[in-house]
Amino acid sequence: MSNFKLDVVIHGDSEEAAASSPKRKVTVSETRNIQNQEYRGLTDRLFRGSRAAVGGNFKLPVEGDEKREHGPAVKSGPLISGTAYCISSCSMTLLNKVVLSTYNFNAGISLMFYQNLISTLVVAVFGFFGAVSVEKLNWKLIKLWIPVNLIFIGMLVSGMYSLKYINIAMVTILKNMTNILTAVGELYMFRKRQNQKVWTAMFLMIISAVSGSITDLSFDTKGYAWQIVNCILTASYSLTLRRVMDKAKQATRSGSLNEVSMVLLNNLLSLPFAMFLILIFDEWRYVMNAGVIELPMFWVAATASGFLGLAISFTSMWFLQQTGPTTYSLVGSLNKIPISLAGLVLFNVPLSVPNMFSILFGLFAGIFFARAKMS
Repeated sequence: MSNFKLDVVIHGDSEEAAASSPKRKVTVSETRNIQNQEYRGLTDRLFRGSRAAVGGNFKLPVEGDEKREHGPAVKSGPLISGTAYCISSCSMTLLNKVVLSTYNFNAGISLMFYQNLISTLVVAVFGFFGAVSVEKLNWKLIKLWIPVNLIFIGMLVSGMYSLKYINIAMVTILKNMTNILTAVGELYMFRKRQNQKVWTAMFLMIISAVSGSITDLSFDTKGYAWQIVNCILTASYSLTLRRVMDKAKQATRSGSLNEVSMVLLNNLLSLPFAMFLILIFDEWRYVMNAGVIELPMFWVAATASGFLGLAISFTSMWFLQQTGPTTYSLVGSLNKIPISLAGLVLFNVPLSVPNMFSILFGLFAGIFFARAKMS
């Protein structure tokens, strides 16, 4: 099923360019471009690491591909890190589908609570032993982050329930609509305009989503309603983050907020709110009486999904550091293909030729969108 700081990646590349041309003056336009790249990279990293029910929706729209020299000893780094990221992302999605649909577990909030608890404990242990750097939390930072966290919780819960009722391939295609909502929100809130290729890609996404819904033989009104809510909340999360991020950094002692600290902040703050929702919706009673909790394999799947959610955060950071934003974004788009195909095969989804064409068309639109954002 948590942004992440890309300052090292983006500033590092900028400094390398500056080093190669020491006398070159940086223009105001170039400065703004770098700032835009930082935010856009931050937004994508946030959702890659947030452990959404279907991992990997947003692209990292940064111009150019920052290639890095690693030397012969670590040439396999990008391949290993990319493989680890793809495996953890695919496995997370499939395991969530197994827990929610195959075991017919009707307590998405409780599952989110359990997964976030695992992430919180693992990060806290790593931080205690010095394996990762974690920013010390304070009340000022927590107050600033609560609105972001509330949207984060809604995003995860709605993603859980949409995945329960809709097949993985259609969830993947419908999540493309989040990019459109985010682009529209940026236009009206921040006056940020997209190029013609991006709007064309988004139009293709709309066509694929509508045609896919019409031809979906397993159409479920409840599931589609949850997915619409998920798209709205995911876009809201991105836009709210942009307003909060600078203030949040100022609220820390170091003046920055690294990726691991944001994973901890999101997951830790979600726990009391999740407990409140479990009580309000009486989920605790369902969980106590559900026969599925007596099955050892259910707990294996639920626990593994919690660890995989955290693995997505770290493997995506690792892969990004080994390659660059362009490669990272493109692999994220291509990664939807095996997830969708695996979901169709493993869960025996009823499929028609028009629906299959709509799904493939939507996957193509996602890849085209990623490339358009890079241009």
